[in-house]
Amino acid sequence: MNPNAVSFVPRFAAAAQTPAPAPVKPAAPPATAESWEDNDDEPKGKVEAFHYTAAPSTPEVPHQPTESVFKIEEDDFEDEDDQEEEAVTQEIKKLEVKEEEKVVEDAREHVNLVFIGHVDAGKSTISGQIMLLTGQVDERTLQKYTKDAKDQNRESWVFAYIMDTSEEERAKGKTVEVGRAHFETAKKRYTLLDAPGHKGYVPNMIGGASQADVAVLVISARKGEFETGFEKGGQTREHARLVKTIGVKYLIVAINKMDDPTVEWSQERYDECVSKLTPFLKATGFTPKKDMQFLPMSGYTGLNMMTPLTKEICPWFEGPSLMGALDALPAVERKVDAPLRMPVVDIFRNDRGVPTLMGKVEAGTVVVGQTYNLMPGKIAVEALAIETDISKIKTARPGENVRIAIRGADESNVSAGFVLCDKDLVPCVSEIEAILVIQELSKEKSLLTAGYEAIIHIHSTVEDCVITELISQVDMKTNQESKKKPTFVKSGSMVRARLSVSKPICVEPFSVLAQLGRFTLRDGTKTIAMGKVTAVGPKKAK
Repeated sequence: MNPNAVSFVPRFAAAAQTPAPAPVKPAAPPATAESWEDNDDEPKGKVEAFHYTAAPSTPEVPHQPTESVFKIEEDDFEDEDDQEEEAVTQEIKKLEVKEEEKVVEDAREHVNLVFIGHVDAGKSTISGQIMLLTGQVDERTLQKYTKDAKDQNRESWVFAYIMDTSEEERAKGKTVEVGRAHFETAKKRYTLLDAPGHKGYVPNMIGGASQADVAVLVISARKGEFETGFEKGGQTREHARLVKTIGVKYLIVAINKMDDPTVEWSQERYDECVSKLTPFLKATGFTPKKDMQFLPMSGYTGLNMMTPLTKEICPWFEGPSLMGALDALPAVERKVDAPLRMPVVDIFRNDRGVPTLMGKVEAGTVVVGQTYNLMPGKIAVEALAIETDISKIKTARPGENVRIAIRGADESNVSAGFVLCDKDLVPCVSEIEAILVIQELSKEKSLLTAGYEAIIHIHSTVEDCVITELISQVDMKTNQESKKKPTFVKSGSMVRARLSVSKPICVEPFSVLAQLGRFTLRDGTKTIAMGKVTAVGPKKAK
């Protein structure tokens, strides 16, 4: 996660744009424009769906007797340490004083929104266009990115440059890390997460999606691109399954590039995409019209993003725009009165040198001035200040993506995967029991047995793990469990198993807090299983 992904945006405090400005309609992209992301197909194979709803250098000194040289070096280091400690102390005092400053408490719902889908579907372009249309990027900044794109012979990538700011991403033409930004409408506040689509960056995609409440699955309607992403083992399927397992409640499927010369807003092509996607998404656990909806759009021209389509452009579609659909979604249920749980996505020093936690509050609240615990280790920390993307707040509630300046810990003893909690500590264990749905095992390891090694992704934690025991096989239709322990299971099976993790991790049973009880298992570049924690800690003796 890159907390500075949109640091160049000059107007994060811009007011909500109501009504929204007209969509930007730049010149159509050159027919020979290079693709923003390279297509890289995964091997074909049937995939079963998840059915769960620098150290300081020694100063150069003149030649002197050895005894004097050592004395000078020690004094220098002591002075530097004292100065650094004093500087941090002064900044902490400044933060304490700033608690008295006026803070902004916004009553609008905050929603974490992730854009997912196959490479070259248009996720970064749509994300950048949203930032422009909601007033988060001004005309001067856009002109700069337009020039940058033109200088690199990639004029059609201009909106993607708004989100993909690193030289690596621009050189590769791929989103690598999860881009992060913020925008507002009259009804809601949004944290936008732009996930990478290439299969080599799925772990990064999981890290971003784990913070999301709502997902927009971007599909390219361009001839050949939809088929590559969906029918030929592309990332469309894996991304949809992953966000459902991670806990995304609502899914909007954006059929993008409807303005492409191979499509030209064809209802036939739109219906083809919808008819092929619907059965798969239903099997994944999404319910049409209830928690899943489709809409056509053009991310490059901005059509159907802020305002509904006109009859002149698309006479056959009468649904809402993307923003209209997002604003109309029911409020996400939050556990305000539950014990505090905030998985740490990153820890860094802010511009004043104060250690700062970054993450999403999943349950409970964080209040400035209160003392909390970081697990593992039960490290006591004080919340000195809390910030969202646009303002300082005194209380962070569930769903808020925040940065919390703290006293009591730093990068040396805290990392991604820790969980901020109150006196009601989160379980921290090295063994769990879980229900696993096996997706697709590799040809080399086609059977899952006790001793199978994998990598577990659970909230912001990534650790090595081993399946130590297969307890029972579960019938996927009736949920009945076998009385006999299986010796192995294959792709498409469901099994209750015990897992051992290389280091203690913070988890909750799924029934207690779903966000800390869902996980995925990966082996190499493949997602092999998805699971829900049913029990934590060592196996209880009967």
